[in-house]
Amino acid sequence: MLFSLNRRRFGMALLTLGAIAVAGQSQAGTLEDVKKKGVVVIGIQGDNPPWGYVDSSGKQDGIDADMGRAFAEYLGVKAEFVPLAVANRIPALTTGRVDILFATMAMLPERAKAVQYSKPYVANEITLVAAQATPINSNADMAKFVIGVPRSSTQDTQVTNNAPPGTEIRRFDDDAATIQALLSGQVQAVGANLFYPQRLNAAKPELGFEPKLHFTALYNGACTRLGDKEWNEAANKFIDEIKSNGKLARFYAKWMKVPVPVFPDSLPGVPFTVQ
Repeated sequence: MLFSLNRRRFGMALLTLGAIAVAGQSQAGTLEDVKKKGVVVIGIQGDNPPWGYVDSSGKQDGIDADMGRAFAEYLGVKAEFVPLAVANRIPALTTGRVDILFATMAMLPERAKAVQYSKPYVANEITLVAAQATPINSNADMAKFVIGVPRSSTQDTQVTNNAPPGTEIRRFDDDAATIQALLSGQVQAVGANLFYPQRLNAAKPELGFEPKLHFTALYNGACTRLGDKEWNEAANKFIDEIKSNGKLARFYAKWMKVPVPVFPDSLPGVPFTVQ
């Protein structure tokens, strides 16, 4: 009787998972579907200025928001943004909750197994940031402190790979929570992107937050579903267009405050086109 009940529960669980999978697939629209509907659904970070964030009026803003709106204009539709936590970005795309990601997606080989990257459109740098008085001069020094990172982020990967065994690493849901953990003293250093020091020093300038260790330079790309050549080609043609017409340079001047870098033609383990 118990075996029969367990088999019945297992069967119902499979049916439920199957229904969820089908539902996710049914939400994933083709470009034609999107143009008929008149809306492209864009996954973006909601708390990570100047990349993607919600401003005081409730509007999505940042360089990724400008990229998303420009992509929607390129398609001839409206942009609908879905703010996502770091760990939810790829699942939101693969289950069809969003059509495309402009979501601070660092171009990494392990991620390229789950999503299709476009050509890069923005550069980033991953560092370890702490207050000026915090004595961190080498990877070995990390073991003396509690380090905060956004869960499943590039910062998480870099800190985990570079910290000595036994280092206490605390993982938070997003960039905002990680920054707040450092400001409140829950951690003494954080794995950071290019703009963490600016945000930290705006909150507590007396502490003089600064990069202590430099881990890696990265590039971000738009993400579409694996194997979907149509979406990938649309993303790449869009990026080529805004590079050539000066729109990307204007986004960079507005948000990054630096000239557009020279982007690589290829990255190891990260194809820019559907293979």
